[in-house]
Amino acid sequence: MLVAADKFKGSLTAVEVAQRVTAGLRRALPGVEVETLPVADGGDGTVAAALAAGFERREAAVAGPLGHEVTAAFALRGDTAVVEMAEASGLQRLPRGVFAPLTASTYGSGELLRAALDAGARTIVFGVGGSATTDGGAGMLTALGARFLDADGEPVAPGGGGLAALARADLTGLDARLKDVDLILASDVDNPLTGPTGAPAVYGPQKGASPDDVEDLDAALTHFAKVLETAFGPDAATHAAAPGAGAAGGIGYGALLLGARFRPGIEVMLDVLGFAPALARADLVITGEGSLDAQTLHGKAPAGVAAAARAAGKDVVAVCGRLALTPQDLAGAGIRRAYPLTEVEPDVALCIAQAGPILEQVAERIGRELAA
Repeated sequence: MLVAADKFKGSLTAVEVAQRVTAGLRRALPGVEVETLPVADGGDGTVAAALAAGFERREAAVAGPLGHEVTAAFALRGDTAVVEMAEASGLQRLPRGVFAPLTASTYGSGELLRAALDAGARTIVFGVGGSATTDGGAGMLTALGARFLDADGEPVAPGGGGLAALARADLTGLDARLKDVDLILASDVDNPLTGPTGAPAVYGPQKGASPDDVEDLDAALTHFAKVLETAFGPDAATHAAAPGAGAAGGIGYGALLLGARFRPGIEVMLDVLGFAPALARADLVITGEGSLDAQTLHGKAPAGVAAAARAAGKDVVAVCGRLALTPQDLAGAGIRRAYPLTEVEPDVALCIAQAGPILEQVAERIGRELAA
């Protein structure tokens, strides 16, 4: 039996989900063989999943989204690194209740990529999601050697808002090592950089952006891409419209400028974590996340796990905190049945507060049904 679930956001990490499911299964089936492979889709929790799969933890002192120093982790195995932008530039790096939609910078994410290069990485899986930023990756590119200057030849202010004053971009100083690295942009987001489905419009409000802020950020990022056409060539416009450019406040755009390959985050992570051999050993796969809903069907971890398992002819069930999919939706995704915590405890607040013990009860039920 293989437990390959994502985190229950706000309640349990992916590792804790695996531990609780395993404990519950073994209460019902004491001798059952359970293999755990915590998964992630490129967002927050991606480094933790890599560490659980045997990668080595590395740390670096980098700038947080507001410029204060934070200690950020990445994962390394051989010459492959897993870097999570949220470790440096995520919402969790902001003080509680504080948002900075116009000024938050991805500079620390660039420093984290540089730390991975310093550690000898030649393949970098760059997981993006959960960002506090909407700067199109300008901060990241600056940390890697780019220069973004105003009409007076001075660096523009950090954050997406500062890009409105951009007059000239100089990418000639980018770290030369980037040319020899396979950079993989891992995300479950396929939005373009700007426009009605772009980073500011869709994700800006989650980062505290008012309607006026969204308008200003969209104009600033549009201007950013236009100026970059002069420095980078017509590919700058192509990248701005490409799927994934709008990921994590547009850091996807910056990564594409660096030559990154965009791939759905869960597909990349399943490859990196060694999912295929673990799947071959399993007769049943248990996946899941905090909420199984419409978003799950669009590139989230459980859908990716279920698709791979279905292709291999394996049975899949899911655990979750909340279930908002129909049996038909689940079947279409390759999930035979889902077991929400709310079936045990209808009070959502209690489900969140006591997610671990309730999840064990749910897993025990799954075990009893398997034994029947």
